[in-house]
Amino acid sequence: MKNIRNFCIIAHIDHGKSTLADRLLQMTDTVTDREFQDQLLDNMDLERERGITIKSHAIQMEYTHKDEKFVLNLIDTPGHVDFSYEVSRSIAACEGALLIVDAAQGVEAQTISNLYLALEYDLTIIPVLNKMDLPSAMPEEIADQIVDLIGCDHEEIIPASGKTGFGVDKILEAIVERVPHPKGDVTLPLQALIFDSIYNPFRGVIAYFRIFNGQISQGDQVKFMNTKREYDADEVGVLKIAPVPRKTIYAGDVGYIISGIKDAREVKVGDTITHIKGGTDTPIQGFELVKPMVFAGIYPVENDDFEELRTAMEKLQLNDASLTFEPESSAALGFGFRCGFLGMLHMEIVQERLEREFEMTVITTVPNVSYYAHTKKDGKTIVNNPSDMPGPNELEYIEEPFIKAQIITKSEFIGAIMSLCMDKRGTIKNQVYLTTDRVELTFEMPLSEIVFDFYDRLKTISRGYASFDYYPTGYKESALVKLDILLNGDHVDALSALIHRDKAYEFGKKICEKLRKLIPRQQYDIAIQAGIGAKIIARETVKALRKDVTAKCYGGDITRKRKLLEKQKKGKKRMRQVGNVEVPQSAFMAVLKLDDD
Repeated sequence: MKNIRNFCIIAHIDHGKSTLADRLLQMTDTVTDREFQDQLLDNMDLERERGITIKSHAIQMEYTHKDEKFVLNLIDTPGHVDFSYEVSRSIAACEGALLIVDAAQGVEAQTISNLYLALEYDLTIIPVLNKMDLPSAMPEEIADQIVDLIGCDHEEIIPASGKTGFGVDKILEAIVERVPHPKGDVTLPLQALIFDSIYNPFRGVIAYFRIFNGQISQGDQVKFMNTKREYDADEVGVLKIAPVPRKTIYAGDVGYIISGIKDAREVKVGDTITHIKGGTDTPIQGFELVKPMVFAGIYPVENDDFEELRTAMEKLQLNDASLTFEPESSAALGFGFRCGFLGMLHMEIVQERLEREFEMTVITTVPNVSYYAHTKKDGKTIVNNPSDMPGPNELEYIEEPFIKAQIITKSEFIGAIMSLCMDKRGTIKNQVYLTTDRVELTFEMPLSEIVFDFYDRLKTISRGYASFDYYPTGYKESALVKLDILLNGDHVDALSALIHRDKAYEFGKKICEKLRKLIPRQQYDIAIQAGIGAKIIARETVKALRKDVTAKCYGGDITRKRKLLEKQKKGKKRMRQVGNVEVPQSAFMAVLKLDDD
């Protein structure tokens, strides 16, 4: 165990984690030149296209230092705030972390929140100053920021460049010399923490784990403590570029187990594996439950695909433990699921993965949060979907969830951030200067206001510097109204939203204008209306396509033309009664991006 090192890489999005991981794999000869490709660990097409890491990946490397062989287990993590859940799981399985900071950008928000996560688990932090080859690099200035942040010496910071490979040998030495070896006892009962799992169509569910105590061999009978299920370990092994089976894995190792698990729900990330005979009674602590922030409906385009969608969601949930879902139905869209996501990027990624990996075309409704509606008759009911809202005559009042938001930013952006938060119905509670130019602002604001585009706008006005974290503080009464969208007098329940009374008129007007551009023109006029209860507050009309029926009349009496036009009018009227309006998927998505204009 003395020669094992488990470490992860934490950094802000785009600071070069995956590129540095590539260099580490090349330096340790884990991959041959023939197998190598850029961003080797990002094996999902979506990750390569967007240039971001979505899933954590584990891989084992072998490294010789001063004639001693070391086994290094690297767990590469995402940097985007929506996937910080993935990071927390990876950190729980490590003893050390490479903290990577871009030499041009400096310490950024997500760097800090991931760093705090790592410090909670007492990881040894190795600071790395990446992208030293950039002409805009400011090593001295940014080294000072790192020293301020983690209180290390200047000498401890390793300058490196993932692109050119400069300094990578120093990083490997630092991992071996500074990161402590895993503590654990091979003789104790087995305790292994599951930190990830994937679904393989041929082998079933493969769980990735880190052993804290004891050992596991092929053929052992094991139990998952949370789900209380029992299995035979058909195959155990370590993770290189491809999984490598081993007879036995010992404490301190990171490995995988295949035990013919068919159902995705039987493997819970954060669960503890132990032996059936002589196993431990205490599960491993240190897992936070995920809290979905955004709820949206996901519906199959064809109603017959509902069961297929369910299977796809279950397989996806296995690989993405932060996704939650339950069945629901809608008048406009049929049967589907109410899903909980960590944020808007997470929602986009889930939708895209459903389309790519499972070939499901889905419709996503407008995202929202959960409310409490108090009625005269039933008292308190939970409302997850605006269309379940009781009518205005039954309703006494609505409560919505509030959060405490903490924003860390440079002092030059305070004004812009404050006006953004006030605009989102936030009230400022506190303002603390961490250093001369870094401030922590604390706001109380409704969760529903940060769901749409708050994070994106915060990043835009602070030039990507501000970091944002939040805690739910409970429910409070609010003046909310249900805004309905009507097409030709029919309610489109998938587009209805709960919104603050003061903003309802403006929001309704914007939606109507947006829909007018997006709904394809028919042979008849389409009325798009926004209403609260029975009162219409905004209206737009999609004009009919005109066919020139009078083209064949040239000259002669005007009544001939009149007759043809009257006939056309009657036909249009009849058509409007039987015609129904299709709302394209782009219209649902456009509602989310109302503030972009």
